[in-house]
Amino acid sequence: MQQLCVTVTAPTMADLRRERDAVADADLVELRLDTVRDPDVAGALANRRRPVIVTCRSLWEGGSFGGSEEDRKRVLGEALAAGAEYVEVEARAGFDDLLTDPNRARIVLSLHDFDGVPADLDRRVRSMMATGAGVVKVAVRAGRLTDCVTLAAIADRGRDKTDHQGLVLLGMGEHGAITRVLPSRFHARWTYAGTLAGVGQITPAALLGDYRFRRLGPDTALYGIAGSPVAHSVSPVMHNAAFQAAGIDAVYLPLPAVDVDDFVTFARAFGIKGASVTIPYKVAIRDRIDEISDLAARVGAVNAVRVDGSTWLGDNTDAAGFLEPLRDRLVLAGTRAALLGAGGAARGVAIALATSGARVSVHARRTEQAADVAALVNGSVGAWPPVRGSWDLLVNCTPVGMHPDVDRTPLDAADLGPGTVYDLVYNPQTTRLLKEAERAGCATVGGLGMLVGQAQQAFEWWTGVRPSAEIMRAAAVNKLLEFERHEHHLV
Repeated sequence: MQQLCVTVTAPTMADLRRERDAVADADLVELRLDTVRDPDVAGALANRRRPVIVTCRSLWEGGSFGGSEEDRKRVLGEALAAGAEYVEVEARAGFDDLLTDPNRARIVLSLHDFDGVPADLDRRVRSMMATGAGVVKVAVRAGRLTDCVTLAAIADRGRDKTDHQGLVLLGMGEHGAITRVLPSRFHARWTYAGTLAGVGQITPAALLGDYRFRRLGPDTALYGIAGSPVAHSVSPVMHNAAFQAAGIDAVYLPLPAVDVDDFVTFARAFGIKGASVTIPYKVAIRDRIDEISDLAARVGAVNAVRVDGSTWLGDNTDAAGFLEPLRDRLVLAGTRAALLGAGGAARGVAIALATSGARVSVHARRTEQAADVAALVNGSVGAWPPVRGSWDLLVNCTPVGMHPDVDRTPLDAADLGPGTVYDLVYNPQTTRLLKEAERAGCATVGGLGMLVGQAQQAFEWWTGVRPSAEIMRAAAVNKLLEFERHEHHLV
């Protein structure tokens, strides 16, 4: 089973002990004595309830200890003498006398690089393992998803030694999420969770709850959402909740690809089974797909990928998802539907509306793109902005107003009403556009219903199981509320 180490930081020893004892579900606790003003090894270890790693990291290795190297070495030596299960020592510290028997097996020999993945990382890892340290830990800044492929290759080459010597390889930053959620893919002794967001740590609550960490292993099927940005996507919690309800051994991760090739290389290396594709890769991904559905080909955009053996299949579930919230709200036959934007999402929406009998007009600042979308459905290119009163249904197919740019809107309030306004943006749930539309007397529809609808379609296409819309929606709403509480806390 995958092992979890929770990192604890605090300004005082009293706070550190309190945080240590508050850890509810962990195999180890890392005590960051370098963050404490009055570090006391004996106090840190007294009455502990589970194994600990004592860390007193130097400033030059990204830590907080501002004292001398002699003082820092004394703290680490005291921790070893006092029986700490593990003590972390930086490989560059030169504290070689701590790496002797009988202490060697309790040493976590570490290397941190906040700039990227060193070209000679493989050599460095082998050199560190040759010291005989009980655990070798390497944390490097991952600048792209494929940096994790490099880490996995290094782990595979050292696999023959991990039976008797621990290895922990971490990709810091948002691109390294797989190293934290699926440490078993990297033959890691454990992974770290905590609140050190700057290095990409995932909170224990998210790791254990959102990703169901305790149920994952080396054979867990991998899915995810490829796009940029995806940090505030609720797709992971929706799909992971559905996997749990269906009893499927799978996990769905955020995959913030720097480009399409970054995602494809990562996906092939880790054997991904399926993926959602979002802005800005829905169109570009088409060239990497072996077989595209008729609908995706007509839309000209792929938002769902399934891998069957070595064959990549592409589909578009936006159209079906878009219609779900409208079924009991609006009779679309004959409805004048105005679309804002002419990207991949607009193409799917246009086809969904046209096949339902609506009269579609496309409104975008780039009339050439608007004409391309309109031509798909024998629609028209409308003025920018749309003339008030010229539409019954207005659909925002742009990302304008999406977190974090929540104060933006694609259309001035004076141009709204009467009619129904549908915003495909779901984070926040009620965008500025929807607020102003409601004040103008319009009926409003948020983007969460579409998100759930298209997610259901993709999940069923991947697994053959139709997930519960209620389970997916509840997971999404809870995560959105969590995002809102976090934002308010920061303010």
